[in-house]
Amino acid sequence: MADELELLRGADPAPPDGPHFGDGPLDHNAERRLEQLLRDPGNGLPTRPGDRGLLPGRLRDLLLPGPRRLRLAWGVVATGVVAALTLTLVLSGPSTPPAVAAPRPLVVETGSTPVPLHRMAERAAALAETPDAPRLRKGTHVQSWSLGMSDDKPPITLPEERIVRWRADDSHTELVVATDPRHPGRPVLSDAGGEPHLVDDGHVLLDRTYPPSWSDAPPKSPPPRDPARLRAYLMEAQYTDSTLTTPELLDAMATLLDHWTLGAPESAALARLLAGAEGLRPVGRVTDRLGRRGQAYVNDTGGVRRMLIMDPATGAVLGLESTLTAPEPAFGVEEGDVMSYSAWMR
Repeated sequence: MADELELLRGADPAPPDGPHFGDGPLDHNAERRLEQLLRDPGNGLPTRPGDRGLLPGRLRDLLLPGPRRLRLAWGVVATGVVAALTLTLVLSGPSTPPAVAAPRPLVVETGSTPVPLHRMAERAAALAETPDAPRLRKGTHVQSWSLGMSDDKPPITLPEERIVRWRADDSHTELVVATDPRHPGRPVLSDAGGEPHLVDDGHVLLDRTYPPSWSDAPPKSPPPRDPARLRAYLMEAQYTDSTLTTPELLDAMATLLDHWTLGAPESAALARLLAGAEGLRPVGRVTDRLGRRGQAYVNDTGGVRRMLIMDPATGAVLGLESTLTAPEPAFGVEEGDVMSYSAWMR
């Protein structure tokens, strides 16, 4: 299904270069075009009896009531078993531009052939034997969509890109910017300063250099290349001496990738470890939010679906997505709402 916000933007009732976009109410021409969008048929979308024109019902319900303005529609989150977010994020107020849409769940390509995890581990191990295989590097480059919340404010989805680079003297830099690669150049929602607001794409949230530091405790110490030792490493990183469940293993993997960019041998060890995880099944091919093709592996536990995305050629982990598999009426969220997503890069 097409993204409802993309349909609205396609109608373009208030173009980005228009004098009233973002700093005032719609002018008469924009009002007319928005009214036509809401009422007139002809965009090729199927309609049902009683529908008022072009928009899918869920977005139409957000737009029609009350004054002619976009209003806020948030989901709710709870950390641990984190709740999720609603279909569309928009800021309230007659003069505020629409925020970036919340990510939809990734969709497995129909008819694609699932690749078993043990096969992916074999590919990763083969790559590790080549002379030009990628090497382990301390630091990370990750794009994430995560939920922020407070005691008295609705939760918000925060798209951010984070780059951490370590130097030879064990000092390191951290750069965090607000950006959403799905919508380059458009404003991005941020809660910097404590209040939800839109910032320019690429707005710097953090740019800091840290003094030299070193630790031999996971996840700051280098990860091992042996699956059994890597399992023990991840258990220590999660502060447990119990065998990790599959959801816990995936969470520990995310912690590892938020500290290290794995080389081929480390990716091979991780792939072999994941291949033995209970209930992590192959489902087929997906395209991630950075436009990369990957193989998807899914685990359903405790009302949450975790989707692991791996590079089909190298066996490296590309991303991890969490969505709800059951509604949570107390939090106002529905089945299929996205909880979080991370996409790791070299």
